[in-house]
Amino acid sequence: MKPTVPFRSRHPFLSALEDRRVLILLVLLLVLMAALVLGACLGSTWESPFQVLLTMAGVQSDSAFVIGTLRLPRLVLALLAGAGLSLAGAVLQGLIRNPLASPDVLGMTGGASAAAVGFIALSGGALSIRWLPVAAMIGALLVSGLIYLLAWKNGVSPVRLVLIGVGISAGTSSVTMLLLAFSSITSAGKAYIWLTGSVYGASWEQVLTLLPWLLLFGTVAWTNARKLNVHQLGDEAATGLGAAVQRQRLGLILVAVALAGSSVALVGAVGFIGLIGPHIARRLVGSSYGVLLPASALVGALLLLLADTAGRTLFQPLDIPAGVFTAAIGAPFFIALLVRHRRL
Repeated sequence: MKPTVPFRSRHPFLSALEDRRVLILLVLLLVLMAALVLGACLGSTWESPFQVLLTMAGVQSDSAFVIGTLRLPRLVLALLAGAGLSLAGAVLQGLIRNPLASPDVLGMTGGASAAAVGFIALSGGALSIRWLPVAAMIGALLVSGLIYLLAWKNGVSPVRLVLIGVGISAGTSSVTMLLLAFSSITSAGKAYIWLTGSVYGASWEQVLTLLPWLLLFGTVAWTNARKLNVHQLGDEAATGLGAAVQRQRLGLILVAVALAGSSVALVGAVGFIGLIGPHIARRLVGSSYGVLLPASALVGALLLLLADTAGRTLFQPLDIPAGVFTAAIGAPFFIALLVRHRRL
C-alpha cells in the first residue's frame, strides 16, 4: 500500500496559474506599459515612442531631458501611487467585507490631508516641503489608530469600524477646512492643490521614496492573501478555521495604512482610486485575493496614470490635477454602489 501523501495547501496565486486569470494579468500589464509609453509621448511636444524607449533604456538623446526628467518621473509616480491606493482599498474591502470600504471612506486619507494642510498652513514656509510626506504619514497613522481604538469593544467588528471611520473622516474634513480658513492665501493655494491630488512636479527622488513602501507592504499584503480569503467568510467562520481574527485584522489594517498613507503623502489626496480599482479588478479576475491583489495594483496604477495624462494634455496650457478626473469618475461610481446595495 502506497504511503499517503499529505495535502499541502498552495498559495491562491499558484492555483490561479491554471486558469485564464493569469492571461488577464498579463494583458493588464501590457496595457499599463503601453499607457506609460503613450503618456511619455504626449505633451506640449510629441515625442516618438522610439525616443521614449531609448530614454527608458538609458540612451542619451535630444529628448532625454523632456522625457526622462519631466515626464517619466511624473508618470511612474502616478503608477506607483495608484497601485498603492488600490492595494489598500482591496485589503480593506476584504477585511471589512464591505464593497464601499476604501482609504477615503475610513478616514486614512482624511487624516493624511489634515496633517498635510496643517503642515503647509502653520509652517509658513519655515520648514522644508520635504517634510510634508512625513506629516501626512503621521496623520494617517494617528487617525487610523484613533478609529481602531474607538471601534474596539471585545474586538473590532467591521460595522463599527466603517461607522466610526466615516464619522472621523467627516471630523478631519472640518479640521482641514478650519486650517485653510486661518492660513495665508499662498499657503491655502498650495494646500488646495495638494487636497485635489496632483503629480505635478514629480521627481525621481519622490519615485524612489515611494517605491520601497509599495514593494515592502505590497509583498506583505500578497503573502497574506489566504488570510484575506478567510476573513471574507465572516469572523465566526474565520475563528472556526483557526484564524487569529483580531490580530490579523490589526496587522492588515496597518499594512493598508502604510500603502495608502505613503501614496497620499507624495501625490496628495487623490480620491476614489482605492474604491474603484479593486471593484474593476474583482470583475476581471474574481475575488480570490492571491490574484485579486496584483490585479488591483495594476488597475489602480492604470487609472491614476491615465487621469494624470488626461489632466496634463487635454487642457493645455492648463495642468489639471489628476484628482479632478478620479473624482469625476469615482463619485458616480460610489453613488451607483450605494443604490445597488440599497436594493439588495
